[in-house]
Amino acid sequence: MDMPEPARAPSAALTDRLAALKANEPKLRIRDAAQRLGVSEMELVALNLGQGATRLCGAWADVIRALPGLGQVMALTRNEHAVHEKTGVYENVEVGGPHGLVLGADIDLRLFLAQWKHGFAVREATGDLVRHSLQFFDRHGGAVHKVYMNANSDMDRYAALVEQFRHAEQAAPAAEPAAPVTPPLADGAIDVPAFVAAWDALKDTHEFFPMLRKHKLARTQALRLAGPDRARPVANASLRATLEAAGARDLPIMVFVGNAGCIQIHTGPVKALCATGPWFNVLDPGFNLHLRETAVASSWVVTKPTSDGPVTSLELFDASGENIALLFGKRKPGQPEDAAWHALAHGLAGDSRSASGA
Repeated sequence: MDMPEPARAPSAALTDRLAALKANEPKLRIRDAAQRLGVSEMELVALNLGQGATRLCGAWADVIRALPGLGQVMALTRNEHAVHEKTGVYENVEVGGPHGLVLGADIDLRLFLAQWKHGFAVREATGDLVRHSLQFFDRHGGAVHKVYMNANSDMDRYAALVEQFRHAEQAAPAAEPAAPVTPPLADGAIDVPAFVAAWDALKDTHEFFPMLRKHKLARTQALRLAGPDRARPVANASLRATLEAAGARDLPIMVFVGNAGCIQIHTGPVKALCATGPWFNVLDPGFNLHLRETAVASSWVVTKPTSDGPVTSLELFDASGENIALLFGKRKPGQPEDAAWHALAHGLAGDSRSASGA
């Protein structure tokens, strides 16, 4: 009588499913593979614990303070529809409580460490290419930030960092299920005059998100209710038009891409532009952007008052109202907005649909 085959561990079953998926689609990215398999990206990384992946402890502030010692690296931050990659050195690192800043010449980050739950050092081999990275995830297993070593990185310091922050428990952590999304208040429940007055009283763009929270507004809802002098819907082709115009005019811009745990910023020119399938890309030395144009459901030119004068942004959102990317003209605090950027943004064609998205 044949004995029944012993049940395999869930990780072994997932490993088999991932291997089968990669066999059919060898170039499939890990985030897309996770979606196809119905698991988090972190769960796929954790499959390699002890065989290329090392779990790190949760002293994230100390890990971030150690990153300058790695020398030149590539910083990667993404959300569902945009990937932002910057090559440089982590410089001018400031971490206090749940917030952090990296204000280097090339790597410019805003960190929200309450969202950082898990971390790994990862060794990936593809043919003759071996990549080493540090990868950080939220409590749901979604990637918040990654740091990739390159030929100019200090690999001895990297190895020392991994050993210093090695987690005592090398078992795979569990990803928490995502909480139900709380719907925004109905428009009729918003005190629109008070909200508009608060908008007009802004002194700094960093006051914008706290203002939205105070008035209990979703981001795109706020743009709809603010009025066309403050927020104007524009065509979803505006991203490509803006990048192409900035490139042609040698106009330095700021490109923000983020998620709940990290916002990454490029400041400078954009030159090497190309489309690949649904993605529009910037492929410049030191800065790569990959943005899924087909996911852009609404685009807005937004004007916020500051103590330095009005500041204009192009803001892109997906169908659920999540921000994909923000574009500004290059500007330092204390300086007025660049007139060329102002003209470019305000010259974008309006959306043929109504501001309500109908």
